[in-house]
Amino acid sequence: MLNATWMAAAAVAVFALAGLVKGVVGLGLPTVSMALLALFMPPAQAAALLLLPSLVSNLMQMRPTGMLRPLLARLGWMQLGIVLGTLGGMACWGGVGSLPAARMALGLALVAYALWGLWGPSLQMPLAHQAWLGLVAGTVTGVITALTGVFVVPAVAFLQSLGLARQALMQAMGLCFTVSTLALGAGMLLPGQASMSAGSGDLSRGLLLSALMLVPALAGMRWGETLRDKLSPAVFKKILMLSLLVLGIYMGFER
Repeated sequence: MLNATWMAAAAVAVFALAGLVKGVVGLGLPTVSMALLALFMPPAQAAALLLLPSLVSNLMQMRPTGMLRPLLARLGWMQLGIVLGTLGGMACWGGVGSLPAARMALGLALVAYALWGLWGPSLQMPLAHQAWLGLVAGTVTGVITALTGVFVVPAVAFLQSLGLARQALMQAMGLCFTVSTLALGAGMLLPGQASMSAGSGDLSRGLLLSALMLVPALAGMRWGETLRDKLSPAVFKKILMLSLLVLGIYMGFER
């Protein structure tokens, strides 16, 4: 009983920290959660706990909803590409983790992009090309999502090139991450994907525990948003790029 209590307390602390990171930079909740939870529980159990906090925090990041319609109009082709790339990638390669080398390659790409973001010149996407390049960026993001389960590349780079204000950028990332999560879930229902029936008797308990982890995750996210509002644009960009750098190093060199 003591061991179970300790694990529950540790999980609460992990989700609070992961929510804080997401509140500040708009990403990182799945990565931080999985990296820390894996220290004291099986990855499958950690992934089950992550389900609702990840989805709900992404939906929360899309606030305020009044600004969502023009953002959807601007990024609609990108969202279509994310869905097509994710479903197509999972149909072709058999789903997340089927090509182990892809995760390391993505980690190295993240490191390169973060270093460019920290010290390279800023890029601005011409308005006339944003629609079709959004479709391309979304499709590539979807394929990488299907291979690795990570949906930040090249989506975040593309969104940053649009010159969005900080709040609009956070909303846009929340929109893309939500669409990616739903597309990934739909892809798991495709023929040939690993069966999810194993352990289905524990589904209700797993969803309940995942729902409980919403409390620390959303509390941490709210605190992170408060901290983010106090940051200057330059400091925010630096923290975002450093977060991507740490994520890339973790992905590229884990195990």
